[in-house]
Amino acid sequence: MTTQKPVDAPRSMLWFARDLPNLVSLAGLISAAIAIYFAILGVFPAAMIGLVWAVVFDWFDGRVARKMKVRTDEQRHFGAQLDSLIDVVSFGIAPGILLLSVGGFRPWFLPGAIIVLAAAVIRLSYFNVFGLADDSTYRGLALDNNVIILVLLFAFRSVLDAPIFAVLLYIALVVLASLNLAPIRTPKLGGGWYWALVAFAVVASVFYGWQLTGHLG
Repeated sequence: MTTQKPVDAPRSMLWFARDLPNLVSLAGLISAAIAIYFAILGVFPAAMIGLVWAVVFDWFDGRVARKMKVRTDEQRHFGAQLDSLIDVVSFGIAPGILLLSVGGFRPWFLPGAIIVLAAAVIRLSYFNVFGLADDSTYRGLALDNNVIILVLLFAFRSVLDAPIFAVLLYIALVVLASLNLAPIRTPKLGGGWYWALVAFAVVASVFYGWQLTGHLG
């Protein structure tokens, strides 16, 4: 008669959540949630600030994880799943809601929001299975680029008529969704680009913060 070896119970969910790289990921989720909240309210400068910092935290969680040599395989697997799920919120749900809000939640903006969300989910699922094309190249345009382009695009919102900007945003997001799934190769940025992104986020935060004071005033 053989006895079955007892299986060690996994650690608690919160134990994994407090792992430093996962805390950075969760900071990105908070930023995306803030962006969604203000997008629904129509306070787009605040939404842009939330979105750009969601990108920053998304870039830095992996950087922090690579510098930590004592993480277990379970922590790494948990972190990969957490990062991917948060990316759905930051780069799929948030831009989709942003499009709906800019369009006044009119029904003909819904297909665009669905395309954005579907493209994000499909791309992330593909990446989770196949990974990078090589060590420094993505297949298709990485989703975080969408948000960076959105933050730049919204800088021109005040100089365009609202209906024109809404159509422009619709077209831009659909084109970006197509590029996310396109059979093209795009570079995986690293090194000094991390600090370039932080500088961009700071400048964007100052710019949109200035707009926000006028909005609140």
